[in-house]
Amino acid sequence: MTYTRRAFLDRTAMAGGFTASAFLLPGGAERILAAGREMQDVPPAQAAMDEAYWGQIQRAFQVDRSFINLNNGGVCPAPTMVMDALKRYRDIEALGPAYWMWRHLEPEVETVRRRLARLADTHPEEMAITRNASESLETVQFGLDLDPGDEVLTTDQDYPRMIQTWRQREMRDGIKLVQFPVPTPPGDRMELARAFEEAITPRTKIILVSHVVNITGQIYPVKEISRIAHRHGIRVICDGAHAFAHFPFSVRDLECDYYGTSLHEWLTAPIGTGFLYVRRDRIGDLWPLMAAPDPKSEDIRKFEEIGTHSAAIHNAISEAIVFHESMGGERKAARLHYLKMRWAERLQPYDRVYFRMNLDPTESVGLGTVGIEGVDTGALRNWLWREHGIYCIAIGHPDVDALRITPNVYTSVQEIDMFADAMEYVLKNGLPGS
Repeated sequence: MTYTRRAFLDRTAMAGGFTASAFLLPGGAERILAAGREMQDVPPAQAAMDEAYWGQIQRAFQVDRSFINLNNGGVCPAPTMVMDALKRYRDIEALGPAYWMWRHLEPEVETVRRRLARLADTHPEEMAITRNASESLETVQFGLDLDPGDEVLTTDQDYPRMIQTWRQREMRDGIKLVQFPVPTPPGDRMELARAFEEAITPRTKIILVSHVVNITGQIYPVKEISRIAHRHGIRVICDGAHAFAHFPFSVRDLECDYYGTSLHEWLTAPIGTGFLYVRRDRIGDLWPLMAAPDPKSEDIRKFEEIGTHSAAIHNAISEAIVFHESMGGERKAARLHYLKMRWAERLQPYDRVYFRMNLDPTESVGLGTVGIEGVDTGALRNWLWREHGIYCIAIGHPDVDALRITPNVYTSVQEIDMFADAMEYVLKNGLPGS
């Protein structure tokens, strides 16, 4: 008998095990897609306030509602249709991984590559599938040829792991990391571009810029920074961990040389998924993080040489893309900004409240940071969790002493209001026990 995936589905259906429909029609997908079609002609700002529609989206997730999760920035739950797809792929590969995983499931990464490239507006041959933003960015950071004394330029607010990577290269290779302070929040985005240009020296070879700063939510003008850098012969690495699928944009239009992101944050793909974009003419001279048969190859797949791994995780990315596209990038971004502004506008009238991001939707979307003058941020975070079951994180950066609030599309307005209620209580009565 010829063993094909179709034959497998037919045999298991007849045997009373998995059914073909269970594999091909994920639970809830049709309802979500239908709801999205009904909203196609509704302006995003109006759709953002349609609680009937977002109620459908909320029911697409199986989350623990015994607490309020406002820490979706580092990792976010995946919708049920994505988790169903992940389980189906795992069930298939577990039947005989050497055959089902390597012969049938692993080749489907090419479909994932094409779909991700389409969503990011890049060419599939510039898209490597990775496990997270750190792997993507460290591939570039460790893979670039740099000489002793060469300088890498970035701000004092970039992600700690990326800073640690450059520090290791300082120790190993004698390069120099240069960090400069930035205003929080800036007066406008171009102020950030000018700050980069003013910090460039003749020895600057690389610029690392966060598309969205993880501790504030501030969006950086990556295209303008890329153009400045390229005029000076400098390459640009963009950390897109908090940007991709958070709001719509084209990676190609950013004009950076390298772009790394996680997909288990704003795309709500399975945990352990990401991508690395490398501009086509930069692939050949970038060393892979793990050895490839031809490290100087111009094939983007050389960056995927990580040894044996489950095909199920990266194949389920496709389902997350379907879920994301059913909402539409503009509609999703409008909803995330609406949720941010719902709590921010409640707190904005209080003199003691401060924000560490610009509230304009072109400057920040769903991620926001807030603090109360005279109230210890760590103690406030602990009280929110202990007394109200509100889970968020406290940012301890010297310039950003604030709570980071990151809802996602499954977050309800009632949960946002409960956070605002708790903050207003502290503003009016003080933090109990302090």
